[in-house]
Amino acid sequence: NITVDDSFFDLGGHSLLATRLISRIRTTLGAELGIHDLFRYPTVAGIADRLPAAPGEVRRALTARARPETLRLSSAQQRLWYLEHFEKQGTYQVPLAFRLRGRVHVDALRAAIGDLVGRHETLRTVFPAIDGQPYQRVLDSRDAHVDFTVLECAGHEELAQRLGEAALVPFALEREIPLRVTLATVGDAESVLLLTLHHIASDGWSVEPLLDDLATAYRARCAGGAPLWEPLPVQYADYTLWHQELLDEVLDDQLAYWTDTLAGAPQELDLPTDRPRPAVAGHNGDAIHFGLDAELHTRLDDLARRHGVTLFMVLQAGLAALLSRLGAGSDISLGTVVAGRSDEALDDLVGFFVNTLVLRTDVSGDPAFGELLTRVRETDLAAFAHQDVPFERLVEEINPDRSAARHPLFQTMLVMENNAEGRLELPGVSAEPHRVEETRAKFDLNFTFTEERSGTGHPTGIRGELVFATELFDRSSAQSMADRLARLLTKAAADPAAPISSFELLNAGEQRRIVSVWNDTDRVAPGVLDRTLHEVFEEQAKRAPDATALVFEDLRVTYAELNERADRLVPWLVDAGPVVGVRLERGVDMVVALLAALKAGAGYTLLDPEFPAERVAGILTEAAVRTVVTRTGLSDALTHLDVSAVSVDALPDEPSDTVVRDVRADDVACVMFTSGSTGRPKGVATSHRALLGTYLGQDYADFGPAEVFLQCSPVS
Repeated sequence: NITVDDSFFDLGGHSLLATRLISRIRTTLGAELGIHDLFRYPTVAGIADRLPAAPGEVRRALTARARPETLRLSSAQQRLWYLEHFEKQGTYQVPLAFRLRGRVHVDALRAAIGDLVGRHETLRTVFPAIDGQPYQRVLDSRDAHVDFTVLECAGHEELAQRLGEAALVPFALEREIPLRVTLATVGDAESVLLLTLHHIASDGWSVEPLLDDLATAYRARCAGGAPLWEPLPVQYADYTLWHQELLDEVLDDQLAYWTDTLAGAPQELDLPTDRPRPAVAGHNGDAIHFGLDAELHTRLDDLARRHGVTLFMVLQAGLAALLSRLGAGSDISLGTVVAGRSDEALDDLVGFFVNTLVLRTDVSGDPAFGELLTRVRETDLAAFAHQDVPFERLVEEINPDRSAARHPLFQTMLVMENNAEGRLELPGVSAEPHRVEETRAKFDLNFTFTEERSGTGHPTGIRGELVFATELFDRSSAQSMADRLARLLTKAAADPAAPISSFELLNAGEQRRIVSVWNDTDRVAPGVLDRTLHEVFEEQAKRAPDATALVFEDLRVTYAELNERADRLVPWLVDAGPVVGVRLERGVDMVVALLAALKAGAGYTLLDPEFPAERVAGILTEAAVRTVVTRTGLSDALTHLDVSAVSVDALPDEPSDTVVRDVRADDVACVMFTSGSTGRPKGVATSHRALLGTYLGQDYADFGPAEVFLQCSPVS
């Protein structure tokens, strides 16, 4: 039995239900409560005690109203209209598909679709433009043409292909209503019904009323009549006008909150992508599915209850901790969506009401997971209390660097799917959801979670889906992220007092690979790591003297030529000291100089000709460089420094016999310097053994005569 002292959140309440509860209290009791109030007073008794102190002035109710001659789009619609107009890729389409078993009455279904379009104005709205400004034009039911296509498919493979293609055909929003219907049949008694909607006319909440109304209309049409249903109290156009009035009242205060909250937030998370970000996002995507089992679901529920947060907040804290551990820093901005239906009149309406919020999560200081939950709770409650500002208006106000390569303000989305799962109940036909294989990536990463509970409300598991941009991530990388998130949440549920840095993210196989494979120096041929770089090179020059060793622009240099040119430079470097400086442009002479320094028994450090004089002087001093290999025209910058300059332009024609210092595997081969961006540049000395182990221990070990290695990274 539920009592007045039971917690709303302990009984399964979440932010979506909280929005409906606040709306119901406003309508029924004439009191205005906020999301903070529900968290502070989560019981019926607590709310009753709070009501006398609630603000007396409530938000104006949504009612039908007179419409202007030209009806603007809602803020959310306007952004989608411009994105669709610019991209024309079908990125913002919502496919709803159901596998039907049994005989479908096609004429009745066609008529029922017409009834559905007649009931919801948003499904018969087109979006033309005047002087580049779009507006809503609601068509009369008789003028709203529904694209209803019946396909006959030879088998399930053709069925999947044709449905995927149908789901991605872009809408011409200026003249085409945002609903398209495809009925694909396989045989006499099996078919798939695909309803393709544009997001400009629907959202997740819309699915349940849309399917309920479609089923009602189909039953009536099969019986030979028209559906009898109560008229909707308002239409989307009424909402557009009402929401603009609401914004006029709250916009300034809420915008001030957001601009202050997001000031200085990173515009892009630095995640370990598999490929560089392209100049223009193509929105190509793929999806992986994963799950959190019933035991972990129960433990996460308990964790949320103990810390006074929702399950969504637990998942958000886990994702922020994971991204931080993967290198994204300690300031993590995630996107999420809120229902945007803050008035009861919108409950049964099909339309696009959701708004996007930016949740900025502070992961600094290596907090315990429980402490991170407290931070997330405060961030989220404040964000939900200021959810009326349209995301597109926020982007205009903050005005981040605009880029066609990434989403503004955040690139990782987190959604907790709390909408009732849409069910389609048609007489004489069994219908079950069917997945259409079309995946568009609106964001770099999009995590969606759906709770599953028994009839008595007990946790039975959480389904997870990760949609990822294939331009950035491989499928294996996405799967690894999902697996690591599950491991992190498992550790957090077991020990929320532990700092997030202590949570092991690697599975046993990954740990074994690091310890036993990547760290296995025996993989390199026996004895090779006791050699030097130039010895290994000289042996290759003897094996294949005429093979091409180096290509630079139009120049080709064989192993014999490269070895001989380096030998001619060696006498000039024998007494050069432990480290030789090399100040040359990229090219053949640079490689000759590096090889010659090694042959002379010295290490080398690079001095980019673009380095400022102060940095050059600092490196020379730090590495105790006495000799610099350079060329005429680049040596002038060294005249005021206490070093000798050797020019590659004035080498002898023939190499001479020169006795060089005996070099061992642990001697310095290269000194690399940090950028100095966080202080004084620091030199890191790397031995012959370490460099050989790095190259020969990786995939380069299989580098053969037929391969070419592109040296596009810094030569250092």
